[in-house]
This record gives sequence, structure tokens and C-alpha cells, in this order.
Amino acid sequence: MAKVKRNAGSILSDSGFLLFIVLCFAGILFVSGEQTHFLQNIVLLNLAFLISILSYFINVTTGLILNILFLFGYGTYTLYQTLAVGDAVPPGAYFWLLMAPLYTAAVWLFSLGMKRLQTDNDALREANSRLGALDQETNLRGALIFQKDAAVFMALSTRYGIPLTLLVIQVRYWDEVRRLISDEQMSSVLLELSELSQASIRSNDTLYMLDPGKATWGLLLFAGRDGAKIVAERLKANMAEFNARERSGGYKVEFQLRIGPYTYDPEAVASPFDWIDKASKQLEFDV
Repeated sequence: MAKVKRNAGSILSDSGFLLFIVLCFAGILFVSGEQTHFLQNIVLLNLAFLISILSYFINVTTGLILNILFLFGYGTYTLYQTLAVGDAVPPGAYFWLLMAPLYTAAVWLFSLGMKRLQTDNDALREANSRLGALDQETNLRGALIFQKDAAVFMALSTRYGIPLTLLVIQVRYWDEVRRLISDEQMSSVLLELSELSQASIRSNDTLYMLDPGKATWGLLLFAGRDGAKIVAERLKANMAEFNARERSGGYKVEFQLRIGPYTYDPEAVASPFDWIDKASKQLEFDV
């Protein structure tokens, strides 16, 4: 059932596109075969195309209104030619009264399918960003992997008495900083700061990207509070070197870190996300 739902947008867009191609082919054949009213048919064909294009870029309601105006105007013109002038109703009158709404219907079907595909694509991107194993920008493990790893490390710490500390790391004033740099630079900053943090820790310590939107990392250390303090000081020292190196020709913004450590306590920490919450509260004390 889910697969059918995922394919619905593709089927609608393909059907609308193919129908529009067939209708275009029929319109061209009719215009080329009806030489008596060739100029009139060209104008009507372009009007039908224009209405369908406006329906695509605006909305189907606009297309319906334009089609009603088209049918009323062309129908009135045809009746005038028949009753007042005495001309016979041309074959093209019936053709265009039918084809103009069909062009709009085909385009509406195509746009509806495309909107459904876009909605599905956005939903997949959001789910991938929220639950993905790796962050796309930094290739760091994400929050889902942190939850699984932390549960294992918490059990090991409880069983063997190994000290375990979580450092929650944030860029200070990130909301203000991101207004001063472009989107491209923001992605580059997250990558470079992640690499800087990765270079500042031991190989058996693990760095996670908890929230790229708020520039928040999580660092699991097999160390107590004193060891975590040393790592925090090393991170800030490396950040100062990064600022000095980039100030001459880099981002023109000084980056500062806020670091919140929380040593694992089985009686105080209920879950990995509770651990993140407790460590995040320690950020308030890093001034």
C-alpha cells in the first residue's frame, strides 16, 4: 500500500505529461490540416497553450476561470458569425471548445503529480536528516547513532565502573553568526569545526553531530570530569588558533565554543537523550 502511495505522484505526472504531448500532436495535426481557418486556428492554439501555462505557474482555479472566459468568448464569437453573418459553424469551433479545457486538465494532472513527488521528496529529506546514520555535511554520526552507542557505553560504564562523560559542544551566538555568513560558508564552517573537534580528541573518543541547525556536537569521552575539562580546554585552544588563522582571509567572524560536560551517573541519567539534556544545561555555566 505504501509503495502504491509513493508511486502515485509519478503515475500522475507521467500521465499528465503524456496526455499533454498527445494533445499537442492532435492540435498541430488539426491546424496543419485545416487550411481554411489557418490563422484563426494558430491564434486559438496559442491561447490554449497560454491558458495551460498560466494554470501550471499559478493554480488550477485560474486555469478554470480562463477556460470559462475562453469558452464564453469563443462561443459568443461563433454564434455571432453564425446568426449575424450567416457563416456555417466551422469544424474548428467544436475542436477548440473541447481541446482548450483538455490542455488545462493535462497540465493540472502533471503539476499535481509533481507536487506530490516534491512533498514525498521533502518528507524523505526531513526523515533522512532526522534519522540518518551520518550527517550529510560533516559525515559525522548523527543523533540516532548516538542514542544506540550511548546505550551501549552506559551499560559498560555501569558494569565495569568506567568513567564516561558527555560533552555537548555549541558555537556561541550561532544564530547571530549564521546571519553574517552565506549558506555555502555555513556548511563549510560546520565541516571545518567538526574536523577541528575531531582532531582534538583521542581515537577512542567519539564525536557526533547532534543538531546541525544549531551547530551542536556531542562528544563521548572515556574520562571523568577532570579529563573532560582537559579536552574542553584543548578544544577552546584549537578554536583560538582557528580564529587567528582564518581572520586574515577567512570568514571575518570569530567563533567561540560553549562546552557542557556531564559525567554519566546511572542513578541520574535515565536515557541517552536525558543525558544530552543534562549536559546541555551545563552550557549555561560556560560563560
